[in-house]
Amino acid sequence: MRTETEGAATAPQTEVFRVKDCALVALATGRKARSLQEFREVLRSIEAGSIYHHFWGGLLQPRFEEREFNNDFASWVRHGIHDAVLAERLAALHPARFVDLEELRTEILDLVDDRIDEADHLLWTRPTEQFEFICSQIVVFDTEIRLRHPRELAEHVSRMSTSSIFYHFIDARRRTPDHQDDFSDWLQAWGDEHRALLEALAGVDPYFGSLAELRSELATVCEAVHEGED
Repeated sequence: MRTETEGAATAPQTEVFRVKDCALVALATGRKARSLQEFREVLRSIEAGSIYHHFWGGLLQPRFEEREFNNDFASWVRHGIHDAVLAERLAALHPARFVDLEELRTEILDLVDDRIDEADHLLWTRPTEQFEFICSQIVVFDTEIRLRHPRELAEHVSRMSTSSIFYHFIDARRRTPDHQDDFSDWLQAWGDEHRALLEALAGVDPYFGSLAELRSELATVCEAVHEGED
């Protein structure tokens, strides 16, 4: 469920880019897994928003140390089931490289099934901690910041909150028609004039790293492209 779904959709050059901010509110689903078998069964039917939360939600959660794994499933398998092999396979999944969350769900289930075929004792191994499936609701705020030309992106992106970066560069991928970030969606309205920046943004990986690191990389990319155009 979302409180707001509009993003910076493709529009004429006269339309401004409206910078938004967001907060992710975690919601309990009431569904838990007390074994890898239960995990597999719940995963088959849990709402897709829960998969989204367990892959992306951690980025918005404040942490004092670097995450060992980029998704909650891999972390639980490693520390709850104590299976390093499956944990590493799950950790290698990059959610942005799947067409949608259903395709990602299928891949996770395939990895679990393959691992069970290799070590069937895992099916009944009792974990040292159960897995709780969480869903989330994104609450969106208007910052009232407006960008009227792509050149302003380089100036403002470094000052955006990390949650704004999350909303526009990560969450946008399930809102925009082409599953791309809001910045690129907006830039496409300007034709080939900013093709270099579009290509540079396409090369930025939103997953492996913190939101602060992602913001820094985006700022560097935008500044480098605009300096090259001057």
